[in-house]
Amino acid sequence: MLHKNITAFPENFLWGASTSAYQVEGASLEDGKGPSCQDVKEIPKGTSDLRVCADQYHRYKEDIALMAEMGFKTYRFSVSWSRILPDGTGAVNPKGIAYYNRLIDECLKYGIEPLVTMFHFDMPASLDRRGSWSNRESVDWFVNFAKILFENYGDRVKYWLTINEQNMLTLFGPTIGTLMIPEGTKNVLKETYQQNHHMLVAQAKAMALCHEMLPEAKIGPAPNISLVYPATCKPKDILAAQNFNALRNWLYLDMAVYGRYNDLVWAYLKEHDALPQFAEEDEEILKSGHPDFIGFNYYNSTTCQWSDSFEALKDSSSPLDVAGMFEGAKNPYLPVTEFNWEIDPDGFRATIREVYSRYHLPMVITENGLGAYDKLTEDGKVHDPYRIDFLRRHIEQMRLAIEDGCDMMGYCPWSAVDLISTHEGMVKRYGFIYVDRDEFNLKTLDRYRKDSFYWYKKVIASNGKDLDNCFT
Repeated sequence: MLHKNITAFPENFLWGASTSAYQVEGASLEDGKGPSCQDVKEIPKGTSDLRVCADQYHRYKEDIALMAEMGFKTYRFSVSWSRILPDGTGAVNPKGIAYYNRLIDECLKYGIEPLVTMFHFDMPASLDRRGSWSNRESVDWFVNFAKILFENYGDRVKYWLTINEQNMLTLFGPTIGTLMIPEGTKNVLKETYQQNHHMLVAQAKAMALCHEMLPEAKIGPAPNISLVYPATCKPKDILAAQNFNALRNWLYLDMAVYGRYNDLVWAYLKEHDALPQFAEEDEEILKSGHPDFIGFNYYNSTTCQWSDSFEALKDSSSPLDVAGMFEGAKNPYLPVTEFNWEIDPDGFRATIREVYSRYHLPMVITENGLGAYDKLTEDGKVHDPYRIDFLRRHIEQMRLAIEDGCDMMGYCPWSAVDLISTHEGMVKRYGFIYVDRDEFNLKTLDRYRKDSFYWYKKVIASNGKDLDNCFT
């Protein structure tokens, strides 16, 4: 709808940005940290490894000071499981505990609320060798890890996120390097969704534990949610979009909020003999989570059309194509980034509205951003008007969603500083802060403020009122 009067963002709105441990910290095997799946996976050809990244492990004070200069109200970061527990279970690494104590305290020194993600694509390699999420014991592994975090940081951390983009772990696991399918598995779909089930149970137990141990804290999930459009107004394309929305989006939020499987997803899994096996207590556990808010990542929308065949598309292993459910389709109305990601600010508003209408919980955007080939000029400048335009248009739509009646509590675009992209390495930059390194040349690792740094500083100072491109 059109609004004649646009109100301001909430007074205590949490403006900030996000990173993840394995992409930003570096020090991958330093100070007692054990290897994670990210440290031992096959790196995409032509991209950097993760030994140094942006070296935030050693430069966190500089980075937090820059975030404070921008005016951050929150910083979303993740805790490396294998930095805390080198083997995933067993002995705790005191140097790992100490590092995150220092990071949290540095944030609080500047009045920045830590928004802590417990798991972001980095299962300890030792646990991968024990079966990873395929092993039912993974539920207990995760809950034990959560308990250690709550015990050590719960006196200062008010906001927690459980599992980053669980839906992407399930749909794109091999690409991310996180899906471990046991050798000899005959029904890969069933195995994949059994692992997904274990994550859902682990998440619910962790949320319940948080409420028990930290009654003043708030916790929620952090999937990647984006509304799926039908390619046309043909009724069958509408059905296809409902199918894809259920499989991509609502499965994860229905379970987090209501503790039950989405009906369309359950029917799909039943059709393919892929229903997950429930332990005796799972049904009760799943209903016990009760998130306080919903965090979700949004980059772009998706479009699909009807799939009129039980046979998989030739040469397609994409989750955008599921035989008998939907086929991916191009949206002719959307521009794309340099990396061919569609840009859809209106879809952002539509997604926020749909999530709120289904779940009626406060929402925080945990990722949203533009990856680009940023260039550092000779005088130490980075001119990124394309990023400013992308973020401005999305913030505008978020503000309209608030006017539509949606309850938004924060916005944390990706990313606070340049870091290693999961698929494209260092060349694909997202940050407000430029890190002086190339794919394989570490250079100085010095930090430089991009134009978007100054622009976002102005946005935060005005609590989202001043989105004008002028920032000097």
